[in-house]
Amino acid sequence: MSFRLSQRDKDIIAFINQFRAVDRDSLVELFFKQLKSPVNACNSVMVRLYRLGLIERTQQYSPTVYLPVDAKIKKNSQKILHFLSILDVYKQMCTYSTPKQIIVEDKPIGRKGGIEPDLFCIFKGSPFWIEIQRNQYSEQKMQAKINLYEEFFFSNEWQALRWQPEDRTAIFPSVMLITPVRYAVSSEHIRIIQVTSIHELMEKYKGSSKQPRNTNQRMSPSSGGIKINLT
Repeated sequence: MSFRLSQRDKDIIAFINQFRAVDRDSLVELFFKQLKSPVNACNSVMVRLYRLGLIERTQQYSPTVYLPVDAKIKKNSQKILHFLSILDVYKQMCTYSTPKQIIVEDKPIGRKGGIEPDLFCIFKGSPFWIEIQRNQYSEQKMQAKINLYEEFFFSNEWQALRWQPEDRTAIFPSVMLITPVRYAVSSEHIRIIQVTSIHELMEKYKGSSKQPRNTNQRMSPSSGGIKINLT
């Protein structure tokens, strides 16, 4: 069977492959909201792409959640809710500025036991590794996560990551914990930001390019000149 895909079709498939699980309403918001009947238009496109075998779907959720065709996720897996949380953070960012260089479940050096942030992106010109905590963890477990970031910082391997600017000094991303619980974690070498949402992050920076309050760390001169300006 021959068929032609529109650019929007290709963009939707790529987006689902990137975020692993995408609900219908998010697709409406991101790809169809300018149309007269966005929900109907989205439903029509998604049924066609599904029937063509270009995407998978699970109707365990309402509205329907779409998955990549090669998804190694069971259709009733809790992992789907995790990916939808990552998508929600991305959508919050988009209300301020579209993030760039997005990597979902980033494993920057592919080393087992190393850092595995839920999301990497460059948001308003600043790089972030983002950890989204839907469940409460012990202080020890959260500090152990931070310690892994410090280990990576001292490895200097981050300086060669593909998104690093070619024309200036390499930058070690800020580590953002998106969590309803505030943890007593700290680092003398990396910037840690704890917020409940991207909206709270933006409130902290509202009308100011100063360093964020409550970052729980002291900066080291060796940190690549990190600065954040979300204004």
